[in-house]
Amino acid sequence: MGSVAQRRRLEDVQRRLVAARESLAVLDEQVAKWREDLDEARIRALVSETPLQAKEYDDLSRQVGVATAELERRALEVSALVAARDELLRVWTPEG
Repeated sequence: MGSVAQRRRLEDVQRRLVAARESLAVLDEQVAKWREDLDEARIRALVSETPLQAKEYDDLSRQVGVATAELERRALEVSALVAARDELLRVWTPEG
């Protein structure tokens, strides 16, 4: 691979890595907030013992489960991009 093509590929991976890390950070904050909300909903469901509160807890629990799975997927994506970037850096021959 020529060094111009290597550089472009490296820049592309780095751009994607930055975007993936930002997306992961935002989702991580959201999931943390939803987990707090889930704890509160669990307590409300236990205290009130109403079907409505139980349904609210179940719905939020599913939402947190889906968001957590997406969080894990994005973390894997970041790891894969870091590995790709590191490999590109390992074989990169700068223009001289």
